[in-house]
Amino acid sequence: MRRLRWGILGAGGIAETFTRDLVGARAQGAALDVMAVGARDQVRSQEFADRFGIPHAHDSYEALVADPDVDAVYVATPHVFHREQALLAIAAGKHVLVEKPFTVNAAEAREVFAAAEAASVVALDAMWTRFVPQNVRLRGILRSGVIGELRLFTGTHAQALPTDPRHRINDPALGGGALLDLGVYPVAFAHDVLGAPTAIVAQARLSSQGVDASIGSVMQHGDAQSLLFSALDLAASNTGRIDGTTGRIEIDSPFFVPGGFTVYDSSGTVVERYDADEKGLRGMQHQAFEMARLVDEGWTDDAPLTPGDTIAIMETMDEMRRQAGVVYEADSRVV
Repeated sequence: MRRLRWGILGAGGIAETFTRDLVGARAQGAALDVMAVGARDQVRSQEFADRFGIPHAHDSYEALVADPDVDAVYVATPHVFHREQALLAIAAGKHVLVEKPFTVNAAEAREVFAAAEAASVVALDAMWTRFVPQNVRLRGILRSGVIGELRLFTGTHAQALPTDPRHRINDPALGGGALLDLGVYPVAFAHDVLGAPTAIVAQARLSSQGVDASIGSVMQHGDAQSLLFSALDLAASNTGRIDGTTGRIEIDSPFFVPGGFTVYDSSGTVVERYDADEKGLRGMQHQAFEMARLVDEGWTDDAPLTPGDTIAIMETMDEMRRQAGVVYEADSRVV
């Protein structure tokens, strides 16, 4: 695997998780180097660098993307800033891994991918669960036809998150709401399992600030359907299940992180049990492995997540938000 030198743009919680997995994987022999971090102030950046043994701490995002020791930038800020900061890194000639949701809407996603193509760099959606071994195996099982023709995916992602109206999850100015932050997982999973939907019906319960406190959808995917739900004010079991004409797959909760799943035939007999082994890591290193592969090989038909896939996921969430009446400032830029 190509050795990529990473720069971390942002110093929040998800940046810590990603960096911890990269550092942990490197300790196990992976070709992963975290060379720099950039935050809005030097103190925060230096504290982050000291925690993970990162050589360079920058006091601005501009300085981070200009660092000659950085090949790829991980954008780990709130999603309303993803477009701007991805374009900043691309303009500096860096590959970009952009935290999910990739952008606020599909129009922004198209703009970022077009800029990356023009600059001959890779832009990749950090929908990290798409790359973990558990889901690689799951896709193989589905292709084998063990559970027959697919008919249904059911997925829930609901958490009891902070209620402070100033918190980003509740603030429409920061792209708040359940769908973009939590619902993106079951939406992306439904796309992975069943393909892009051919019809969507969505309803939401809006907060007093106008973001979706909860949102549910029924989607048609050819001969199959998906039932999806997400919420930011309740702790659910977060299960996932795939039903086919000759069996089913029940995915351990929470279904979107490395864990396990059980395959049953139509009589309820266990056909296969899969258990993940991430060696103490959360599993976010796999998206870094995929980035290195893409830099080496370019986009291939069998890539787990292509630019077209990401744009389709954003289009689905755009339509869900349209039906639910959730509008962000970035939507006004859509032509």
